[in-house]
Amino acid sequence: MNEAENPEADAAPADNAAADHPRLTHLRHDGTAQMVDVSNKAQSTREATATATVRSTAEVLSLLGGGELPKGDALAVARIAGIMAAKKTPDLIPLCHPLPIAKVTIDFELDTDSVTVFATVKTRGVTGVEMEALTAATVAALSVYDMIKAVDKHAVLTDIKVLAKSGGKSGDWTL
Repeated sequence: MNEAENPEADAAPADNAAADHPRLTHLRHDGTAQMVDVSNKAQSTREATATATVRSTAEVLSLLGGGELPKGDALAVARIAGIMAAKKTPDLIPLCHPLPIAKVTIDFELDTDSVTVFATVKTRGVTGVEMEALTAATVAALSVYDMIKAVDKHAVLTDIKVLAKSGGKSGDWTL
C-alpha cells in the first residue's frame, strides 16, 4: 500500500522509539523521515539566537581582535560567512524548510581564551529559524577557525547552542 492509499501514513509512529514522543513530527508512522507539512500554520514573526565558541590562545585572540592575522580580518570574513550560511540552511539540512530570511546579525564576543559568535536570524513565516541561527553561528565559528588555524593548530570549536527563540506556536524562551 502506498502513502496515497494509506491516510494514516503521516500519523505518529507506533512501532519505534518516537512513539513515546508524538511531537517528533519529522518521523512517519514507520519511522522514516519526512518533511513536516507546515501549510496550515499561521505566519508570525520568528527570531532565534544561537552561539558557537572558538577556543584559542590569548596571543591568537589578540591578533584576531586587532585584525592582524596573516589571512586578514577574520571577523569580517566570519560575519559574511554566517550570513550566507543562514540563507543556505535548507540546502544543507535535508528536512529544513526554505524561509524568507528578513534579517541576520552576526556578533562576536572576545575573551582571553575564546571568541563567541552570536547569530540572530529573523523571519516572518510559518516555521522557526533555530536551524538557520545554529547554522549561521557554526559556519561563522568555522570561518574564524579557518582564519586562525595557521597560527593555532589546536583551536577548538565548542558550545554550539540555541540561546533564545521567539514567535510561533511553541512561544518564546531563553536558555
